[in-house]
Amino acid sequence: MPWPRWVSLYSQLRHSFLPLRHSRVTQRQLLGGFKSQAMRSNVGQDVVVPDDDESSTPTHAAEYGHMTTLPRHTLNEEVNVVLAKTEIAIRNMQENELFLASQKSSSAGVDPEANEYRDCEEIPLEVEKESVYANSYIDLGKVDTVGFDYDYTLVTYTEELLELIYDMALKRLVDEKEYPREMLESGLKFDPRFSIRGLAVDRENGWVCHLSYTHKVAAAWEGRHRVDRKRLMGEYSGKRALTPSQRRKRLRPLNDLFSMAECCLMADTVQFFLDREIPFCARSAVTDVLGAITGTHISGDFHRQVANDPERYFEPKPHLKTVLSKMKASGKRLIFVSNSPFWYCDAGMKYVVGDDWRDQWDVVIASAGKPLFYTESNRPFREVAPATGKVKFKEVTTLEKGRVYTSGCLKELTKCINWSHPLAFGASDDSDSVYNDIFSPLMSPNVLYIGDSLFADLVDAKREFGWTTAAVTPEVGWEIELQRKAEFVIAEKAIELLLNSLRLYQRKLGTDLRTEEDLAVMDKLERLISKWRDEQTRLMGNPFGSIFRARYTPSLFSHSLRRYCDLYMSNVASLRHYSPQHRFYPETPKLLSHEIRGSNPECCEIDDDFFC
Repeated sequence: MPWPRWVSLYSQLRHSFLPLRHSRVTQRQLLGGFKSQAMRSNVGQDVVVPDDDESSTPTHAAEYGHMTTLPRHTLNEEVNVVLAKTEIAIRNMQENELFLASQKSSSAGVDPEANEYRDCEEIPLEVEKESVYANSYIDLGKVDTVGFDYDYTLVTYTEELLELIYDMALKRLVDEKEYPREMLESGLKFDPRFSIRGLAVDRENGWVCHLSYTHKVAAAWEGRHRVDRKRLMGEYSGKRALTPSQRRKRLRPLNDLFSMAECCLMADTVQFFLDREIPFCARSAVTDVLGAITGTHISGDFHRQVANDPERYFEPKPHLKTVLSKMKASGKRLIFVSNSPFWYCDAGMKYVVGDDWRDQWDVVIASAGKPLFYTESNRPFREVAPATGKVKFKEVTTLEKGRVYTSGCLKELTKCINWSHPLAFGASDDSDSVYNDIFSPLMSPNVLYIGDSLFADLVDAKREFGWTTAAVTPEVGWEIELQRKAEFVIAEKAIELLLNSLRLYQRKLGTDLRTEEDLAVMDKLERLISKWRDEQTRLMGNPFGSIFRARYTPSLFSHSLRRYCDLYMSNVASLRHYSPQHRFYPETPKLLSHEIRGSNPECCEIDDDFFC
């Protein structure tokens, strides 16, 4: 069956959930083909939306009843018209979305000509999930060197890895830090539905915090309970924010995928003490949990278990070899730089690529110690014997293909592989080229580095050396799929309609001072919006919501992704869909409200055709 030619409003609204991408919703799309019905209805009469009996429908209209009933003003009938029309629009939109979802799930299809609501082609889900997204203009044809991280980049893991790290760190807490043995016996386990990337642990109180791009604490959890607004305001100076010096002192970022186990163990440890009314020092608990996680990584215990059972812990990567081969065939140099020990990298790469995996790489560096690999200037390389994993003592002055190295730094890397300016390659003697006099490979955008950890892999590479950077962000694919679901689309559109009604409401009130009832109605509308945002968070399947949003603003993770990464994708395999000379063009960045709205008014009448 051909892909349907209709598009959900989600395909525009989702950009507000991806880093700094926003598409304003038009009234025609919000109301679709239901304007005539809304205008024929009695604006003061409640609209009853019947339940859908189809079992394949994801939810029923009645389930949202308390969130689709808008307040009314007892004295101002003009604003009541706005509220009534908005209420009708929300309910009709909701009914239509549920109907379309039931049709899609039953494979009955939708006639594109019969439905005005879906009025252009929807991008296939798999295309969106496997796209490479651009924050900057990037010409891959100019990239001559591509570096890759290993963990969660070249290889990805099953959920069982985080369970393993959690269990090992918990045991370390009990055995080495003498935490209650009951913690092992009480069934504490890693919960994939609790943590996300981009959070931070407050060292002072043990709270797990979700930060906005302005470094405000959008939400915080003490153990497994959300911290209420009053406590948040009291803890963070009445503004949910810390000064830069306080942030550096108090907040420990949890930015990579490994840190999800860390986040969960932190919350569970605090909750264990709270449930049993055991007095504890939050600062000590944070130090102990972070130390247990670090010790688990340094010990190599989980590395050995994973390497001995690759089928259990590594996800298959059927397209990885194709991506690497295509880059190599285009003349690009490939550099492997990982913080993991070589024997561990070797086990994973053999599983996902094959025993000959090192043949494609010009340089292989393990135990690199990023981010010190970027910031240190006097860390010499050591050679590793691939057969035994032992480190040799001889001085390394040249990095040779087929050999394995450890430690080192970017300055030494430049010396040891003798990079030249690309335009000097045709000269009879590269050392005499005038280009090399002004060329520093330490400051070259012709180097693309791909990794998953913003601050361990990418920030210094971009900030200090001007490298082109690409982030592997699997959450992009997960969230795109989730945000296509009818329930999420309904919540997003309801928020847009309610915000528009608030703007219209204030326009109708004019510029006079507001009465108590004027303000009370606005407060109720804002609480409705908050409920819909809570619904979006619930649909995300975790307490914090989207990794890219801190409630209604971009998250700090999203801001960092936008600032330090030129490209991002859900999987390295996404690169197979692009030529090695592909040029990426970013969406037009619009950061301020007047840019987003352009010449359009702040709001529009529910029943006008301004945007048709």
